[in-house]
Amino acid sequence: MAKIEILLPAMGEGIIEATITKWLVNIGDEIEEDQSIVEVATDKVDSEIPAPEAGIIEKLLFNEDDIPKVGDTIAILSTNNTETDKVEEIKNEPKTNIESAVDNKLTIDSVSNINSNEDLIGLVSSKTPNGKFLSPLVKSIAEKEHISPDELDNINGSGNTGRITKNDIINYLNTRTSTGIDPVLKPQLQKEINEPKISKPQISNEQIYSGGDYEIIEMDRMRKLIAGHMVHSKQTSPHVTSFIETDVTNIVNWRNKNKDRVFEQEKIKLTFTHIFIEATVKALKDFPMINVSVDKDKIIKKKNINIGIATALPSGNLIVPVIKNTDRLNLLGIASSVNDLVMRARNNKLKPDDIQGGTFTITNFGSFGNTTGTPIINQPQVAILGVGAIVKKPAVIETPSGDAIAIRHMMILSLAYDHRVVDGALGGMFLKRISDYLEDFDYNRNV
Repeated sequence: MAKIEILLPAMGEGIIEATITKWLVNIGDEIEEDQSIVEVATDKVDSEIPAPEAGIIEKLLFNEDDIPKVGDTIAILSTNNTETDKVEEIKNEPKTNIESAVDNKLTIDSVSNINSNEDLIGLVSSKTPNGKFLSPLVKSIAEKEHISPDELDNINGSGNTGRITKNDIINYLNTRTSTGIDPVLKPQLQKEINEPKISKPQISNEQIYSGGDYEIIEMDRMRKLIAGHMVHSKQTSPHVTSFIETDVTNIVNWRNKNKDRVFEQEKIKLTFTHIFIEATVKALKDFPMINVSVDKDKIIKKKNINIGIATALPSGNLIVPVIKNTDRLNLLGIASSVNDLVMRARNNKLKPDDIQGGTFTITNFGSFGNTTGTPIINQPQVAILGVGAIVKKPAVIETPSGDAIAIRHMMILSLAYDHRVVDGALGGMFLKRISDYLEDFDYNRNV
Protein backbone atom coordinates (compact mmCIF):
# COMPACT_ATOMS: atom_id res chain seq x y z
CA MET A 1 0.00 0.00 0.00
CA ALA A 2 1.43 3.36 -1.07
CA LYS A 3 1.21 6.67 0.70
CA ILE A 4 0.69 9.95 -1.09
CA GLU A 5 1.24 13.47 0.17
CA ILE A 6 -1.65 15.84 -0.45
CA LEU A 7 -0.11 19.28 -0.86
CA LEU A 8 -1.61 22.73 -0.56
CA PRO A 9 -1.66 23.72 -4.25
CA ALA A 10 -0.85 27.07 -5.80
CA MET A 11 -3.89 29.26 -5.19
CA GLY A 12 -3.24 32.07 -7.64
CA GLU A 13 -0.89 34.96 -8.29
CA GLY A 14 0.70 36.36 -5.13
CA ILE A 15 -0.96 33.86 -2.75
CA ILE A 16 1.55 31.97 -0.61
CA GLU A 17 -0.67 30.57 2.14
CA ALA A 18 -4.25 29.62 2.99
CA THR A 19 -6.37 29.02 6.06
CA ILE A 20 -7.85 25.58 6.69
CA THR A 21 -11.51 26.47 7.29
CA LYS A 22 -13.10 23.01 7.35
CA TRP A 23 -11.98 19.42 6.96
CA LEU A 24 -14.52 17.48 4.90
CA VAL A 25 -13.03 14.08 5.85
CA ASN A 26 -11.76 12.33 8.96
CA ILE A 27 -8.82 10.00 9.56
CA GLY A 28 -9.78 6.56 8.34
CA ASP A 29 -12.34 7.75 5.79
CA GLU A 30 -12.33 6.01 2.43
CA ILE A 31 -12.49 8.57 -0.35
CA GLU A 32 -12.81 8.64 -4.14
CA GLU A 33 -10.49 10.30 -6.63
CA ASP A 34 -11.29 14.04 -7.01
CA GLN A 35 -13.47 14.01 -3.89
CA SER A 36 -13.18 17.29 -1.99
CA ILE A 37 -11.35 16.74 1.27
CA VAL A 38 -10.86 20.22 2.72
CA GLU A 39 -12.12 23.79 2.41
CA VAL A 40 -9.46 26.52 2.44
CA ALA A 41 -9.66 30.29 2.35
CA THR A 42 -7.23 32.94 1.15
CA ASP A 43 -7.41 36.73 1.14
CA LYS A 44 -8.97 36.39 -2.30
CA VAL A 45 -11.34 33.43 -2.53
CA ASP A 46 -12.53 30.22 -0.89
CA SER A 47 -11.71 26.87 -2.53
CA GLU A 48 -11.96 23.13 -2.04
CA ILE A 49 -9.00 20.78 -2.52
CA PRO A 50 -9.73 17.40 -4.15
CA ALA A 51 -8.03 14.08 -3.51
CA PRO A 52 -5.49 13.16 -6.22
CA GLU A 53 -6.40 9.45 -5.97
CA ALA A 54 -8.84 7.12 -4.26
CA GLY A 55 -7.72 5.75 -0.91
CA ILE A 56 -7.96 6.08 2.86
CA ILE A 57 -7.10 9.21 4.84
CA GLU A 58 -4.21 8.25 7.10
CA LYS A 59 -3.19 11.61 8.59
CA LEU A 60 -4.43 15.20 8.74
CA LEU A 61 -1.37 17.35 9.37
CA PHE A 62 -3.12 20.64 10.07
CA ASN A 63 -6.06 21.61 12.24
CA GLU A 64 -8.91 23.88 11.25
CA ASP A 65 -7.86 27.56 11.39
CA ASP A 66 -4.20 26.61 10.81
CA ILE A 67 -2.42 28.47 7.99
CA PRO A 68 -0.21 26.21 5.86
CA LYS A 69 1.93 27.59 3.06
CA VAL A 70 1.61 26.67 -0.61
CA GLY A 71 3.50 23.40 -1.11
CA ASP A 72 3.05 22.19 2.48
CA THR A 73 1.78 18.64 3.00
CA ILE A 74 -1.65 18.92 4.60
CA ALA A 75 -2.70 15.26 4.62
CA ILE A 76 -1.46 11.73 3.96
CA LEU A 77 -3.46 9.38 1.74
CA SER A 78 -3.00 5.59 1.70
CA THR A 79 -3.79 3.98 -1.64
CA ASN A 80 -3.85 0.47 -3.07
CA ASN A 81 -1.08 1.47 -5.48
CA THR A 82 1.91 -0.85 -5.08
CA GLU A 83 4.47 1.78 -5.96
CA THR A 84 7.13 2.75 -3.44
CA ASP A 85 5.84 4.99 -0.68
CA LYS A 86 5.97 8.62 -1.72
CA VAL A 87 6.02 10.14 1.74
CA GLU A 88 9.30 11.03 3.38
CA GLU A 89 9.63 10.88 7.12
CA ILE A 90 8.81 14.24 8.70
CA LYS A 91 11.76 15.38 10.73
CA ASN A 92 11.24 17.04 14.10
CA GLU A 93 14.26 19.25 14.41
CA PRO A 94 14.89 20.79 17.83
CA LYS A 95 14.15 24.50 18.11
CA THR A 96 16.92 26.99 18.59
CA ASN A 97 17.15 28.79 21.90
CA ILE A 98 15.83 31.94 20.31
CA GLU A 99 12.85 30.14 18.73
CA SER A 100 12.00 28.55 22.05
CA ALA A 101 12.25 31.88 23.79
CA VAL A 102 9.96 33.56 21.27
CA ASP A 103 7.43 30.70 21.39
CA ASN A 104 7.31 31.07 25.17
CA LYS A 105 6.55 34.80 24.66
CA LEU A 106 9.74 36.01 26.33
CA THR A 107 10.84 39.53 25.49
CA ILE A 108 13.80 40.17 23.23
CA ASP A 109 15.85 41.52 26.10
CA SER A 110 15.43 38.25 28.03
CA VAL A 111 17.10 36.18 25.31
CA SER A 112 20.73 35.70 26.17
CA ASN A 113 23.45 37.12 23.97
CA ILE A 114 20.99 39.29 21.99
CA ASN A 115 21.99 42.96 22.03
CA SER A 116 20.35 44.46 18.92
CA ASN A 117 17.55 43.88 16.45
CA GLU A 118 20.04 42.88 13.77
CA ASP A 119 21.05 39.86 15.86
CA LEU A 120 17.48 38.57 15.54
CA ILE A 121 17.25 38.79 11.78
CA GLY A 122 16.63 35.33 10.28
CA LEU A 123 16.48 33.66 13.70
CA VAL A 124 12.95 34.23 15.00
CA SER A 125 10.16 31.75 14.40
CA SER A 126 7.20 32.27 12.09
CA LYS A 127 5.23 33.88 14.89
CA THR A 128 5.73 37.08 16.86
CA PRO A 129 6.10 36.95 20.67
CA ASN A 130 2.34 37.52 20.99
CA GLY A 131 1.51 34.77 18.52
CA LYS A 132 0.86 36.69 15.28
CA PHE A 133 1.53 34.47 12.26
CA LEU A 134 4.24 35.71 9.86
CA SER A 135 4.17 34.49 6.27
CA PRO A 136 7.51 33.92 4.52
CA LEU A 137 6.98 37.11 2.50
CA VAL A 138 6.32 39.21 5.60
CA LYS A 139 9.30 37.64 7.39
CA SER A 140 11.50 38.42 4.40
CA ILE A 141 10.42 42.08 4.40
CA ALA A 142 10.89 42.31 8.17
CA GLU A 143 14.40 40.87 7.94
CA LYS A 144 15.36 43.18 5.09
CA GLU A 145 14.06 46.26 6.91
CA HIS A 146 15.41 45.19 10.34
CA ILE A 147 12.01 45.01 12.02
CA SER A 148 12.18 43.09 15.30
CA PRO A 149 9.53 40.59 16.48
CA ASP A 150 8.36 42.98 19.20
CA GLU A 151 8.03 45.73 16.61
CA LEU A 152 5.96 43.42 14.42
CA ASP A 153 3.65 42.84 17.37
CA ASN A 154 2.82 46.56 17.30
CA ILE A 155 1.52 46.34 13.70
CA ASN A 156 -2.24 45.93 13.42
CA GLY A 157 -2.81 43.02 11.05
CA SER A 158 -5.75 43.18 8.63
CA GLY A 159 -5.55 39.51 7.68
CA ASN A 160 -7.47 36.58 9.10
CA THR A 161 -7.28 36.48 12.94
CA GLY A 162 -5.14 39.62 12.90
CA ARG A 163 -2.47 38.17 10.61
CA ILE A 164 -0.01 40.74 9.26
CA THR A 165 -0.27 40.99 5.47
CA LYS A 166 2.17 42.39 2.93
CA ASN A 167 0.14 45.61 2.70
CA ASP A 168 0.16 45.99 6.51
CA ILE A 169 3.93 45.84 6.77
CA ILE A 170 4.45 48.09 3.72
CA ASN A 171 2.09 50.70 5.17
CA TYR A 172 3.95 50.46 8.47
CA LEU A 173 7.29 50.97 6.72
CA ASN A 174 5.96 54.01 4.87
CA THR A 175 4.80 55.50 8.18
CA ARG A 176 8.10 54.70 9.88
CA THR A 177 10.09 56.24 7.02
CA SER A 178 7.99 59.39 6.92
CA THR A 179 8.44 59.92 10.66
CA GLY A 180 12.22 59.47 10.45
CA ILE A 181 12.42 56.70 13.04
CA ASP A 182 15.72 54.87 13.26
CA PRO A 183 14.99 51.22 12.40
CA VAL A 184 17.16 49.95 15.27
CA LEU A 185 15.39 51.93 18.01
CA LYS A 186 13.65 49.83 20.60
CA PRO A 187 9.89 49.29 20.03
CA GLN A 188 8.93 51.26 23.14
CA LEU A 189 10.87 54.29 21.92
CA GLN A 190 9.32 53.95 18.49
CA LYS A 191 5.89 53.84 20.08
CA GLU A 192 6.60 57.06 21.95
CA ILE A 193 7.80 58.79 18.78
CA ASN A 194 4.83 57.56 16.75
CA GLU A 195 2.25 58.68 19.30
CA PRO A 196 0.35 61.73 18.05
CA LYS A 197 0.76 64.95 19.97
CA ILE A 198 -2.95 65.70 19.64
CA SER A 199 -5.20 63.03 21.09
CA LYS A 200 -7.81 61.60 18.75
CA PRO A 201 -11.43 61.40 19.90
CA GLN A 202 -12.20 57.93 21.15
CA ILE A 203 -15.56 56.21 20.86
CA SER A 204 -16.34 54.34 24.05
CA ASN A 205 -18.13 51.02 24.30
CA GLU A 206 -20.91 52.86 26.09
CA GLN A 207 -21.44 55.01 22.99
CA ILE A 208 -21.28 52.02 20.66
CA TYR A 209 -23.88 50.03 22.57
CA SER A 210 -26.15 52.95 23.48
CA GLY A 211 -29.54 53.55 21.87
CA GLY A 212 -31.70 50.88 23.44
CA ASP A 213 -32.00 47.20 22.59
CA TYR A 214 -29.53 45.76 20.11
CA GLU A 215 -28.32 42.54 18.48
CA ILE A 216 -24.65 41.69 18.10
CA ILE A 217 -23.77 40.22 14.69
CA GLU A 218 -20.29 38.79 14.24
CA MET A 219 -18.70 39.67 10.89
CA ASP A 220 -17.98 36.62 8.77
CA ARG A 221 -14.51 36.12 7.31
CA MET A 222 -15.34 37.69 3.95
CA ARG A 223 -16.94 40.76 5.52
CA LYS A 224 -13.81 41.29 7.65
CA LEU A 225 -11.67 41.10 4.50
CA ILE A 226 -13.94 43.53 2.66
CA ALA A 227 -13.80 45.95 5.58
CA GLY A 228 -10.00 45.77 5.64
CA HIS A 229 -9.72 46.30 1.87
CA MET A 230 -12.05 49.31 1.94
CA VAL A 231 -10.20 51.02 4.79
CA HIS A 232 -6.86 50.26 3.10
CA SER A 233 -8.06 51.78 -0.18
CA LYS A 234 -9.19 54.99 1.49
CA GLN A 235 -5.90 55.24 3.39
CA THR A 236 -3.88 54.60 0.22
CA SER A 237 -5.61 56.69 -2.45
CA PRO A 238 -6.89 60.27 -2.20
CA HIS A 239 -10.29 59.70 -3.78
CA VAL A 240 -11.92 62.18 -6.15
CA THR A 241 -15.29 61.47 -7.79
CA SER A 242 -16.67 62.99 -11.00
CA PHE A 243 -20.20 62.56 -12.39
CA ILE A 244 -21.82 62.82 -15.80
CA GLU A 245 -25.39 62.37 -17.01
CA THR A 246 -25.73 60.23 -20.12
CA ASP A 247 -28.54 59.64 -22.61
CA VAL A 248 -28.74 55.90 -23.27
CA THR A 249 -32.02 55.85 -25.19
CA ASN A 250 -30.42 54.26 -28.27
CA ILE A 251 -28.95 51.49 -26.12
CA VAL A 252 -32.27 50.77 -24.39
CA ASN A 253 -34.14 50.59 -27.69
CA TRP A 254 -31.43 48.47 -29.35
CA ARG A 255 -31.38 45.97 -26.50
CA ASN A 256 -35.17 45.71 -26.46
CA LYS A 257 -35.05 44.96 -30.19
CA ASN A 258 -32.27 42.33 -30.01
CA LYS A 259 -32.24 40.65 -26.58
CA ASP A 260 -34.78 37.91 -27.36
CA ARG A 261 -33.16 37.03 -30.68
CA VAL A 262 -29.70 36.90 -29.10
CA PHE A 263 -30.97 34.59 -26.36
CA GLU A 264 -32.68 32.28 -28.87
CA GLN A 265 -29.65 32.09 -31.17
CA GLU A 266 -26.74 32.29 -28.74
CA LYS A 267 -28.32 31.30 -25.40
CA ILE A 268 -26.78 34.46 -23.94
CA LYS A 269 -28.72 36.92 -21.80
CA LEU A 270 -27.69 40.37 -23.00
CA THR A 271 -27.68 43.10 -20.31
CA PHE A 272 -26.80 46.79 -20.19
CA THR A 273 -23.70 45.94 -18.16
CA HIS A 274 -22.15 44.21 -21.17
CA ILE A 275 -22.56 47.37 -23.26
CA PHE A 276 -21.14 49.54 -20.46
CA ILE A 277 -18.08 47.28 -20.32
CA GLU A 278 -17.58 47.55 -24.08
CA ALA A 279 -17.70 51.36 -23.94
CA THR A 280 -15.32 51.44 -20.96
CA VAL A 281 -12.76 49.27 -22.76
CA LYS A 282 -12.83 51.62 -25.74
CA ALA A 283 -12.27 54.60 -23.44
CA LEU A 284 -9.38 52.82 -21.66
CA LYS A 285 -7.70 52.36 -25.03
CA ASP A 286 -8.07 56.10 -25.63
CA PHE A 287 -6.80 56.98 -22.14
CA PRO A 288 -4.27 54.27 -21.16
CA MET A 289 -3.05 56.27 -18.15
CA ILE A 290 -6.26 55.22 -16.39
CA ASN A 291 -5.24 51.57 -16.83
CA VAL A 292 -2.34 51.82 -14.36
CA SER A 293 -1.22 51.03 -10.83
CA VAL A 294 1.08 52.90 -8.45
CA ASP A 295 4.21 51.53 -6.78
CA LYS A 296 5.54 54.29 -4.50
CA ASP A 297 6.84 56.90 -6.97
CA LYS A 298 6.45 54.66 -10.03
CA ILE A 299 3.44 54.35 -12.35
CA ILE A 300 2.91 50.85 -13.71
CA LYS A 301 1.15 51.10 -17.08
CA LYS A 302 -0.77 47.90 -17.85
CA LYS A 303 -0.78 46.55 -21.40
CA ASN A 304 -3.73 44.22 -20.80
CA ILE A 305 -7.23 45.49 -20.06
CA ASN A 306 -8.80 43.22 -17.44
CA ILE A 307 -12.20 44.45 -16.27
CA GLY A 308 -13.45 43.51 -12.80
CA ILE A 309 -17.21 43.38 -12.18
CA ALA A 310 -18.32 44.01 -8.59
CA THR A 311 -20.82 41.24 -7.84
CA ALA A 312 -23.19 41.04 -4.90
CA LEU A 313 -23.40 37.58 -3.33
CA PRO A 314 -26.48 35.97 -1.74
CA SER A 315 -24.75 36.36 1.64
CA GLY A 316 -24.75 40.14 1.21
CA ASN A 317 -20.99 40.23 0.66
CA LEU A 318 -19.17 41.41 -2.44
CA ILE A 319 -16.63 39.86 -4.80
CA VAL A 320 -14.99 41.13 -7.99
CA PRO A 321 -14.44 38.49 -10.69
CA VAL A 322 -12.21 39.62 -13.56
CA ILE A 323 -12.66 39.33 -17.33
CA LYS A 324 -9.14 38.79 -18.64
CA ASN A 325 -8.12 40.55 -21.86
CA THR A 326 -11.52 42.18 -22.21
CA ASP A 327 -10.23 44.32 -25.08
CA ARG A 328 -9.90 41.19 -27.23
CA LEU A 329 -13.59 40.27 -26.89
CA ASN A 330 -16.57 41.41 -28.92
CA LEU A 331 -19.90 42.21 -27.26
CA LEU A 332 -21.09 38.58 -27.23
CA GLY A 333 -17.74 37.44 -25.86
CA ILE A 334 -17.99 40.00 -23.06
CA ALA A 335 -21.58 38.93 -22.31
CA SER A 336 -20.65 35.24 -22.20
CA SER A 337 -17.67 35.84 -19.91
CA VAL A 338 -19.58 38.11 -17.53
CA ASN A 339 -22.57 35.77 -17.24
CA ASP A 340 -20.30 32.81 -16.53
CA LEU A 341 -18.27 34.61 -13.88
CA VAL A 342 -21.31 36.09 -12.12
CA MET A 343 -23.06 32.72 -12.05
CA ARG A 344 -20.02 30.97 -10.60
CA ALA A 345 -19.49 33.78 -8.10
CA ARG A 346 -23.02 33.44 -6.76
CA ASN A 347 -22.59 29.68 -6.47
CA ASN A 348 -19.16 29.95 -4.78
CA LYS A 349 -17.47 28.24 -7.74
CA LEU A 350 -14.87 30.85 -8.60
CA LYS A 351 -11.23 29.82 -8.87
CA PRO A 352 -8.47 31.98 -7.36
CA ASP A 353 -7.34 33.09 -10.81
CA ASP A 354 -10.87 34.38 -11.58
CA ILE A 355 -10.40 37.32 -9.21
CA GLN A 356 -6.76 38.11 -9.93
CA GLY A 357 -5.18 40.65 -12.24
CA GLY A 358 -7.93 43.23 -12.64
CA THR A 359 -6.83 46.61 -14.04
CA PHE A 360 -10.16 48.51 -13.84
CA THR A 361 -13.44 47.85 -12.02
CA ILE A 362 -17.09 48.60 -12.77
CA THR A 363 -19.81 48.55 -10.10
CA ASN A 364 -23.51 48.77 -10.94
CA PHE A 365 -25.55 50.85 -8.49
CA GLY A 366 -28.46 50.77 -10.91
CA SER A 367 -29.18 47.09 -10.30
CA PHE A 368 -30.51 48.18 -6.88
CA GLY A 369 -32.43 51.17 -8.20
CA ASN A 370 -29.83 53.73 -7.07
CA THR A 371 -29.26 56.67 -9.39
CA THR A 372 -25.61 57.18 -8.49
CA GLY A 373 -22.93 56.63 -5.85
CA THR A 374 -19.29 57.25 -4.94
CA PRO A 375 -17.47 53.92 -5.26
CA ILE A 376 -14.21 53.02 -3.50
CA ILE A 377 -11.23 52.16 -5.69
CA ASN A 378 -10.33 48.47 -5.90
CA GLN A 379 -6.61 48.54 -5.01
CA PRO A 380 -4.09 48.54 -6.63
CA GLN A 381 -6.14 50.04 -9.46
CA VAL A 382 -6.49 53.82 -9.76
CA ALA A 383 -10.12 54.22 -10.85
CA ILE A 384 -13.55 52.61 -10.63
CA LEU A 385 -16.71 53.35 -12.63
CA GLY A 386 -20.09 53.49 -10.93
CA VAL A 387 -23.15 52.90 -13.10
CA GLY A 388 -26.48 54.31 -11.93
CA ALA A 389 -30.06 53.30 -12.69
CA ILE A 390 -31.54 54.08 -16.09
CA VAL A 391 -34.62 56.27 -15.63
CA LYS A 392 -37.02 58.02 -17.99
CA LYS A 393 -36.69 61.80 -17.75
CA PRO A 394 -37.62 64.85 -19.77
CA ALA A 395 -34.52 66.10 -21.56
CA VAL A 396 -33.63 68.77 -24.09
CA ILE A 397 -32.67 67.29 -27.45
CA GLU A 398 -31.50 68.90 -30.67
CA THR A 399 -33.67 68.42 -33.77
CA PRO A 400 -33.43 69.84 -37.31
CA SER A 401 -36.13 72.32 -36.37
CA GLY A 402 -34.47 73.36 -33.10
CA ASP A 403 -34.33 72.24 -29.49
CA ALA A 404 -37.17 70.17 -28.10
CA ILE A 405 -38.09 68.43 -24.86
CA ALA A 406 -38.56 64.66 -25.07
CA ILE A 407 -38.77 61.67 -22.76
CA ARG A 408 -35.35 60.02 -22.78
CA HIS A 409 -33.64 57.16 -20.96
CA MET A 410 -31.02 58.86 -18.79
CA MET A 411 -28.43 57.63 -16.33
CA ILE A 412 -25.59 59.01 -14.20
CA LEU A 413 -22.06 57.63 -14.41
CA SER A 414 -19.64 58.25 -11.54
CA LEU A 415 -15.88 57.82 -11.70
CA ALA A 416 -13.80 57.63 -8.52
CA TYR A 417 -10.09 58.04 -9.22
CA ASP A 418 -6.77 58.20 -7.40
CA HIS A 419 -5.69 61.85 -7.36
CA ARG A 420 -2.05 60.86 -6.88
CA VAL A 421 -1.83 59.99 -10.57
CA VAL A 422 -5.19 60.92 -12.13
CA ASP A 423 -5.91 64.64 -12.20
CA GLY A 424 -9.35 66.13 -12.73
CA ALA A 425 -8.71 66.80 -16.42
CA LEU A 426 -7.73 63.20 -17.18
CA GLY A 427 -10.51 61.73 -15.04
CA GLY A 428 -13.09 64.10 -16.52
CA MET A 429 -12.07 63.44 -20.12
CA PHE A 430 -12.07 59.68 -19.58
CA LEU A 431 -15.57 59.77 -18.06
CA LYS A 432 -16.81 62.01 -20.88
CA ARG A 433 -15.40 59.57 -23.45
CA ILE A 434 -17.33 56.67 -21.91
CA SER A 435 -20.48 58.81 -22.01
CA ASP A 436 -19.84 59.72 -25.67
CA TYR A 437 -19.47 56.07 -26.67
CA LEU A 438 -22.76 55.24 -24.95
CA GLU A 439 -24.67 58.19 -26.41
CA ASP A 440 -23.32 57.51 -29.92
CA PHE A 441 -24.33 53.85 -29.77
CA ASP A 442 -25.52 52.71 -33.21
CA TYR A 443 -29.17 51.62 -33.01
CA ASN A 444 -28.75 49.71 -36.31
CA ARG A 445 -25.60 47.79 -35.39
CA ASN A 446 -25.50 44.00 -35.67
CA VAL A 447 -24.73 41.91 -32.61
